[in-house]
Amino acid sequence: MREKLQKFMYGRYGFDDLSKIYLAVTIVCMVISMFVRNSFFYILGIGLLVYTYFRALSRNTIKRQSENQKFLNMRYQAKVKQSKMKSHMEQKKTYRFYKCPECKQKVRVPKGKGKICITCPRCKAEFIKKS
Repeated sequence: MREKLQKFMYGRYGFDDLSKIYLAVTIVCMVISMFVRNSFFYILGIGLLVYTYFRALSRNTIKRQSENQKFLNMRYQAKVKQSKMKSHMEQKKTYRFYKCPECKQKVRVPKGKGKICITCPRCKAEFIKKS
């Protein structure tokens, strides 16, 4: 039986990270459809399940890999953005952030220094702000 399954799946794409997300969303939709008497979530869940199995059994592996790569890139960008925001929030305790009026570059200066002349590291423009 195992050999037949391996023979059937040979050349097919299989499950990847995007498929796992689709399956999780399918489960969420099915659970919501049990509590909400609306067939929208049920139909959405069934549609996602069918599409997930279509992706897994597809022989067009290049297209499926590119879909998964786009998903992984988007997830990576979201994690990087979250990490930057977390770092910015931690630094907000000791630093103030200003945008250069010329080039819109973010400039970080220490808090509590009074009025200071800030020089933009990118365009060398000078502007005065209160830290």
